[in-house]
Amino acid sequence: MRYELFYWPSIQGRGEFVRLALEQAGVDYVDVARRRGGEAVLIRWLENEGIKHPSFAPPFLKAGKQIIGQTANILLFLGARHNLAPKDEAGRLWAHQLQLTVADFVVEIHDTHHPISANLYYEEQKPEARRRAVDFRKERLPKFLGYFERVIERNGGRYMVGRKLSYVDLSVFQIVAGLRYAFPHAMKKSSGKYPLLDALHDRVEALPGITAYLQSQRRIPFNQEGIFRHYEELDA
Repeated sequence: MRYELFYWPSIQGRGEFVRLALEQAGVDYVDVARRRGGEAVLIRWLENEGIKHPSFAPPFLKAGKQIIGQTANILLFLGARHNLAPKDEAGRLWAHQLQLTVADFVVEIHDTHHPISANLYYEEQKPEARRRAVDFRKERLPKFLGYFERVIERNGGRYMVGRKLSYVDLSVFQIVAGLRYAFPHAMKKSSGKYPLLDALHDRVEALPGITAYLQSQRRIPFNQEGIFRHYEELDA
């Protein structure tokens, strides 16, 4: 089956968590909006009133006749089909729970630079962003990273879920990579506090499929339009 991924063409965003799973699985997929005229196709899918189960927003994945939306939901689907999740129900639910926690963290990361409204430019909410970023660096960042560190430790010290790689490991890799881009100073200050997370990041980065993806044109660089944005004043 050739999957069709629908997400914005110029940012990693939430779609990147899905891309990483597709790349690691080694499956055939098309990043629709990155093809010529693809963004218009994406918009038509969003506005298509004939779809019985429309997605609120990208990402969504077309798998045959199925259309699956929401990042965690897509990964739940892909994990079961491509050996990126535990086979037992309890394990799959635990992986899904962790992915939903990742989703919560993504919102908080995004809100450091858009604390008032996603419809306003960053420059229109800079004072509020500074205040939000201070709390994020001091309170929320260590709380989430500390939690993920404990999860790895209690699972044997190597993976987030079970005894082998899952989509949750890929997503946590993306979180760490993104935070190193957006908050290099804060992440450097925390160096050594989360050794299992650091090791997980490096282990995922070294996977042959992921390494090839990261070095390819398919990997969109971090930039100032995505979730992870670097503003020096927010990383003071």
